[in-house]
Amino acid sequence: MPELTTLYRPVGRKELELIRRTGFRSFPPRLPEQPFFYPVLSEECATQIARDWNTKDEASGLEGHVLRFRVRSEFLSRYDVRIVGSSAHREYWIPAGELDELNRNIDGVIEIIQSFR
Repeated sequence: MPELTTLYRPVGRKELELIRRTGFRSFPPRLPEQPFFYPVLSEECATQIARDWNTKDEASGLEGHVLRFRVRSEFLSRYDVRIVGSSAHREYWIPAGELDELNRNIDGVIEIIQSFR
């Protein structure tokens, strides 16, 4: 069994719908103005973003959802963990062009663990 790392992703309504269309198996391609995919390492951080930011953002449909997924650690080992803001906000910066490879390294399904409206 490969070693897995649990990651979290706060998303709005539109991104959640695109993920749902894949059977909760992959994340959609980034938009041209989104050069990176930012999964976070803590549920607490993802919850804060989904609850406090996404629910106030019209582009997110005024909804925030916390997703949990597992990725092969070997794949993630090529990326540094970045600290953004406080030390609790740790995330990976996966280049948009490498998102398909990240999707191939997801083990199992992407789960919705919290929703805020």
